[in-house]
Amino acid sequence: MENILMHYSPILIAIMIFLIQQRIVVTPEQLEKKHREILEDAEEKFVTIHSFNDLKEQFSDMKEKIDKIYDCVMTNNIIN
Repeated sequence: MENILMHYSPILIAIMIFLIQQRIVVTPEQLEKKHREILEDAEEKFVTIHSFNDLKEQFSDMKEKIDKIYDCVMTNNIIN
């Protein structure tokens, strides 16, 4: 077993160096850095569900108010 390991160790080292150079294998620090970058990009591009629901509620309130104004205008037009 030790003889096989000594025979193939240069090949294993070359493969590991290649993987590191091509950034196929990353360190936990690199992974954490990329994770933070992805989270920051997501925060800039996307809205939270809470903000979305608030905006949806505001649109609903505006629609109700516009409907009331429309009803008032139509009622006044019928009377006149």
